[in-house]
Amino acid sequence: MSEELLHEETMADYEEHFDDANPWNLVTRYMEKGTVLPVKIEGIVNGGAIAMVEGIRGFIPASRLSLSYIEDLETYLSKDIEVKVIDVDQETNRLVLSAREILKEKQAKERAEKIASIKVGSVLEGTVETLQNYGAFIRLPEGLSGLVHVSQISEKRIKTPADVLAVGDTVTVKVIGIKDGKISLSIKALIEKTEEEEPREKVVLPKSEAIGTSLGELFKNIKL
Repeated sequence: MSEELLHEETMADYEEHFDDANPWNLVTRYMEKGTVLPVKIEGIVNGGAIAMVEGIRGFIPASRLSLSYIEDLETYLSKDIEVKVIDVDQETNRLVLSAREILKEKQAKERAEKIASIKVGSVLEGTVETLQNYGAFIRLPEGLSGLVHVSQISEKRIKTPADVLAVGDTVTVKVIGIKDGKISLSIKALIEKTEEEEPREKVVLPKSEAIGTSLGELFKNIKL
């Protein structure tokens, strides 16, 4: 390696090390790379929580701490969580962190794994969660949800799902499709299957009306 190239690499390493000496440069790099950072909640303030990153006081808005509403922020004090840097401004001494993006990614991954375990054709029991004009959303095991389109609710034609279903009803459904993370269900498919499996009642004619009457019976009273 030439002395010139060696000098350039040495200078690049020095500049990178010099940049890293400034914690604001570090947190900016974390934001650019989407680095996941483990932190401890060290304080609770109005509207959020405080955590330190590279010696800088970072603010986590309450809406960024969880995927759902937090009634008591004090429950997060001293809690270890993972965050990403979402805003950096050295001039105003502003560092904003968020756990929400990480939680969303984990939730999406867990949901994808749960959906992958369900096969088309599976029969499941669920609860009617909400009713819309176009169908009913059913709460399934493992926290999943699927849609029964209005055309798949009953073997009879109905105007809206509310004609035959109510929120809170327990229903048995068949998985008829899985696409783009959405689960399509059917109640009608199970009704049709049950009807097909029911044996038809055998009609037994009275003996006097039996079709298979012998010729002897037909001609026994006829005199030649």
